[in-house]
Amino acid sequence: MEWSEELAGGLLQAAPDAILVLADGHIVLANDRAGQMYGWPVEELVGQPIEVLLTDHSRALVPERRRLVEEGPPGSIGRIVTTARRRDGGEFPVESSTALVDTAQGRVAVAVVRDVTERARAEEEKDRLRAEAHAHRSQRLESLGQLAGGIAHDFNNMLGVILNYANFVIEEAESAEPDVTMIASDAMQVVRAGRRGTDLTHQLLAFARREVVRPQPVDLNALIMQVQELLRRTLGEHVNLIFRPGRALPMITCDPSQIEQMLVNLALNARDAMPSGGNLVIDTTALADQVRLRVCDSGRGMPADVAERAFEPFFTTKGSAEGSGLGLATVYGIVTQAGGEVTLNSEVGLGTTITVLLPAGATPAADGATERPAATGGRGETLLVVEDEDALRDVAGRILTGAGYRVLAAEGGAQALELAAGHDGRIDLLVSDVVMPGMLGKELAERLIVARPGTRVLYMSGYAQPVLASQGTLDPGVALLEKPFTADDLLVAVRRRLDG
Repeated sequence: MEWSEELAGGLLQAAPDAILVLADGHIVLANDRAGQMYGWPVEELVGQPIEVLLTDHSRALVPERRRLVEEGPPGSIGRIVTTARRRDGGEFPVESSTALVDTAQGRVAVAVVRDVTERARAEEEKDRLRAEAHAHRSQRLESLGQLAGGIAHDFNNMLGVILNYANFVIEEAESAEPDVTMIASDAMQVVRAGRRGTDLTHQLLAFARREVVRPQPVDLNALIMQVQELLRRTLGEHVNLIFRPGRALPMITCDPSQIEQMLVNLALNARDAMPSGGNLVIDTTALADQVRLRVCDSGRGMPADVAERAFEPFFTTKGSAEGSGLGLATVYGIVTQAGGEVTLNSEVGLGTTITVLLPAGATPAADGATERPAATGGRGETLLVVEDEDALRDVAGRILTGAGYRVLAAEGGAQALELAAGHDGRIDLLVSDVVMPGMLGKELAERLIVARPGTRVLYMSGYAQPVLASQGTLDPGVALLEKPFTADDLLVAVRRRLDG
């Protein structure tokens, strides 16, 4: 059965791509899609030389394609990707497949042409995203290098103080006539350096949104009123603090200690930006579903390149003695962990404004009393202390034993379970590190409670992510003592957990 001209014509028009039939370099047949693609009425397109559809790029391919048309056998002569030109002069990318057909009227070339503009755009977008991802990776690596360098710098300074003053203590203690006052003074320098290290660790955790958060309903206006005196001492007498509380401010849910830390960091930055004095204005406003906090100083401001990097960790324009460069990075971590947003606007000579947006609305306060127990001593209870750091395990055991507790100590989860299995009496409380090799504290607690349902659990950790829920809050029922802790911190936490 022979194909009818009507059917052939229908197939030609139904094709989704442009179809051009060429003879002697001229268009002898074209479908409607070709007219649409090239911007020509089909009846005007027929009879035109193929050059009217070619660009400089595609015209360079003509000699080789013409040779194939004239000398090649019937069949496909391959696919090319090039550009084409519309009637209005616009150029666009195309993919063209051409086949040679010998007919009674002579040889013709049948070209099927597809507009690949969208594909090219998609490829360009992929290339752009790849380049952007590569730039982001490079930026992250640079930021990590800056972060690591800043941490190393600050901790090396602290360790230098600790090591040298600790040696001073040892030397004086071993001298023929030890000076107790000098020993106490040198030991205090060690303690101060340790506290600075603790503060830096908390700042890093806040920046990384890994700080333990204890959210509760907070009246932001009341909180700012409470810390005004602290902020004034931070700013000094040369800076005037002005607080403009918004009316009908809804409650927010946050960790009040983190908001205090944020305000102090912002006050420190503002103070340094106003060495000759000025005003620091704090105002609050109720928005639709957010509470806005603004902190505006009248200081020297920042150029655009500095403002863009202000929230980067350890990025600072101050000298090494003036600050670590973690202030605004910590603010960023605190705000984002609370589900909020923070922006910075600054202009040289006109000051800086930090705008914080926090979600309005309050959820029930987190479980756990905040009041100090009336007594922190032990009553003969048995505690299983699990810590892989030998010195810290000894410290905890020494503190607890001295307070009247009976202490079983283990260096890891497996040893703790074995120790518990061989113990005849009660184990009132498991005091366990969170991150340990071999078995995490959470797994140890779960296994121990199966064997001893009456045992309570107190975690201790400087990095508590394995026992944290979303946004850095503690999982329900979890009690955590954050490292580093003092003897008083440990005794209060243990007594509170034992008393329920």
